[in-house]
Amino acid sequence: MSGSEPDREFDAETEPVFDATVAEEVCRLRRPGTRWLSTGYDGGDSRADAAYLCSVPEGWDDVDIERYVERRRRDAGFDDTDPGPALLTGVSMGHAHRARLGPVEAVATAGLSNPAALPIPDEGRVGDGKNAVGSGDGGGEKAVGTGDDSNRIGTVNVVVGTTRSLAPGALANLVAVAAEAKAATLLARTGFPGTTSDAVVAACDPAGERAAFSGSATAVGAAARACVRDALLAALRSRYDTERPPASVADAAYGVVTDARATVSNINIDISNR
Repeated sequence: MSGSEPDREFDAETEPVFDATVAEEVCRLRRPGTRWLSTGYDGGDSRADAAYLCSVPEGWDDVDIERYVERRRRDAGFDDTDPGPALLTGVSMGHAHRARLGPVEAVATAGLSNPAALPIPDEGRVGDGKNAVGSGDGGGEKAVGTGDDSNRIGTVNVVVGTTRSLAPGALANLVAVAAEAKAATLLARTGFPGTTSDAVVAACDPAGERAAFSGSATAVGAAARACVRDALLAALRSRYDTERPPASVADAAYGVVTDARATVSNINIDISNR
């Protein structure tokens, strides 16, 4: 369960959740003692004083990501004793934007050089009696474009944090809430739900007010949806102020179209005793 009774009362907090510092194309988001849950390259649960967003140069191909991030933090003058999670992107930190509402803040960067399209079969809307059950016909993800993964990966990265102390399931659900808001925003503005390398980091303050849930009907979830949307919209406007984003995967440097159809069947449940 990812929600509870609607909680419409937002905190009247105005200070940022994170102390943000940018140096040498590395953004440090600091809040001492924070719990983090990252979907990035070295992700999972952790507790640290900071997380990092790092812009990589065009043509970047360093395979030892851990050492690369350590060097970038060190070159930026950040303390390397408690590194925390890190997300990488080809987008300059000059395009990173933050949004704050109630107990939540989100920070986003957005690049669309590697969109991941997911065509939806035209089978009508749910409930209109026109939905058909299809069967798979093979196939898979199609790579389209002329670039490769070592050449300026765009990526949409989102860090969303709250001053509340979230239950373990609620922190995990915050990743899903942020990803949903990211996909909805990107679909509305670009036609793509994401890129091939998107990542989310969710964070909470263990010393904060306890929150058992983070679904969209809760204060944390509702604020997270709004913050991710608004930070991402600002990041998109900044990055594509002077050039247009790709109109399709074929128009992009590289990307994928997932147009395979899976085999679908009903779950045979014995309901004779119900």
